[in-house]
Parts: sequence; C-alpha cells; structure tokens
Amino acid sequence: MYAIIETGGKQYWVVPGEILQVEKLTDLKGAEVTFKALWSASQDEKSAPVSQSPSAKVTVRIVRHLKGPKLIVFRKKSKKAYEKGSGHRQELTEIEVKDIQLS
Repeated sequence: MYAIIETGGKQYWVVPGEILQVEKLTDLKGAEVTFKALWSASQDEKSAPVSQSPSAKVTVRIVRHLKGPKLIVFRKKSKKAYEKGSGHRQELTEIEVKDIQLS
C-alpha cells in the first residue's frame, strides 16, 4: 500500500512505517495528523490503482520538530566591491506514516 500526499507545497510518496521530513507543521510532537491522499494504490495488484479519488486518507504521527542544514546565500559583483552574504535554516517536521485508509 502506498500513497502520494501534499504538504508544504510539495508532494511526497509515502509507505506505512516510513519516516520523512516535511515543511514545519503547527501541531505538537506526538500528535496524529490526517492528510488527503492525492493518489493511492495497493501493491498487491499490478494493474490500475485501487483509488484515485481524494477519499483515501493517510494518518501520520509527528515525531519531532527540527531545523534543516544551513544554506549560505552569497552575492558578489566583480570589480564593484560588492559582497553580501546571509544564511537560512528551514524549519522541518519529522513524521512517521502510521496508516493508509482506502475509503
């Protein structure tokens, strides 16, 4: 069983038991969140997906909140003595996929 969910403007291919990092969610650590599946299918059948409707639901548990690696942004214009640098660390949420329900 697998599904595709959307969160934080990105789409993720998920399988039950998988742990992945997504854009920060506002819910607390340990909370269970439900996402609508954009697409889902059963691995038992080799043909078309079982459900292509958004009625399939994916239940995830929030494992922890963290920050991603630091990204350095550096700008320079040659022969103009212009240099500017800054950094950014994206806030992430680590989630564990608990269950995929095809309803």
